[in-house]
Amino acid sequence: MQSWVEEIDRRARETLGQGRVADYIPALAEQDANRFGIAICTNDGARYTAGDAQEPFSIQSLSKVFLLTLALRAHGDALWQRVGLNPSGMPFNSLTQLEAERGKPRNPFINAGAIVVADHLVSAFATPSKHIQDIARTLSGNASILIDRHVLASEWQHRSRNAAMAYLMKAFGNIDNEVDAVLDAYFSCCSLRMSCLDLAVAMNYLAADGHALATGKSFITPDLARRINSIMFTCGMYDAAGDFAYRVGLPAKSGVGGGIVAIVPGRLSVCAWSPALDAAGNSVAAQHALELLTDKLGVRIANTAPAGVEGGSR
Repeated sequence: MQSWVEEIDRRARETLGQGRVADYIPALAEQDANRFGIAICTNDGARYTAGDAQEPFSIQSLSKVFLLTLALRAHGDALWQRVGLNPSGMPFNSLTQLEAERGKPRNPFINAGAIVVADHLVSAFATPSKHIQDIARTLSGNASILIDRHVLASEWQHRSRNAAMAYLMKAFGNIDNEVDAVLDAYFSCCSLRMSCLDLAVAMNYLAADGHALATGKSFITPDLARRINSIMFTCGMYDAAGDFAYRVGLPAKSGVGGGIVAIVPGRLSVCAWSPALDAAGNSVAAQHALELLTDKLGVRIANTAPAGVEGGSR
C-alpha cells in the first residue's frame, strides 16, 4: 500500500494550482497552496504516509466529527430534537434556511448545526475546549496537539456571521448558554492543529466499529459509529456531498483548512490535505487523492467489505 500512497501523492500534486486558499479567516489565507499530504491508518494499526502528511494544519470543520461524537456520547438521540439529519443544499454558513426553519439547523456539519452541538458540550463540560483538545490527543496518540491561538484570534475577530447564526438560534430557544461561551468552544475546536497522520489515527474509530486504535478501547458503540458515518456520507462535504458521493463513494468530512477525512468501514481511515479549495469549500487535491484511492482499493460505500475481506472492484 505504501507504493500506492506515494503514487497518489504524485498524481494529486498534478492538481496543485487549482482552487484558492480560504481567506474569509485571514489566518487561513497564510497557508501555502502548494502543500499536499496523505495518511492512511488501517484497522490493524498499519500506517502509510506521503508528502506533507506530518505537517500540522488548522482542522476547521473536521472538528465537527469530534464535536458530534462527544455530544452523542453525552446526550444521545436527544440531540436530534435541536439539530436535523438532512443535507442542507445551502452554503455551510447560510442564514436564510436557519430563519425559515425557526432556528433548527439542517444537520450537525453546517456551521449552525455545529454551534448547537458546541452548546451541548458547554452544558456538559466545565472547559469544553480543553476537553476536545484532550480527546484529540487521546485518539491520535499525540500529546503535543494544540489549539492554534493565532487562528482562534482570527476566527474570533471575524465572527460576525457565526455570531449572527448563534443569536438567531438563541432567539428561537435553541442555544442554552451564553453565545460568547458557545462560540469560544466552537472556534477553539476548529482551531486545533493536527496532521493528516494525527487525523487518520484519531478518526479510525469510525472505521473500526467505535474501537479507538490509540487507546485499545471502545470509544463509541458500533451502532453509533455507523450512524455517524451515515451523516458524514450525506452531509460531510458541504453542499457538494452528492457529487463527492458519486465520485468517491465514502463517508467523509472536509474543512476549509484543506483537510478531508474519509472512512472505509471495516478497513481503514484516511486523511488528505491541501489548502486550495474549490467553490464549495472542499480541497481540490485532497478530493482527487481520495478518488484515486477508492479506484485503487476498488471500494465504494455500496461494496465496502467487512473487516478482513477484500472489497470488490467497480
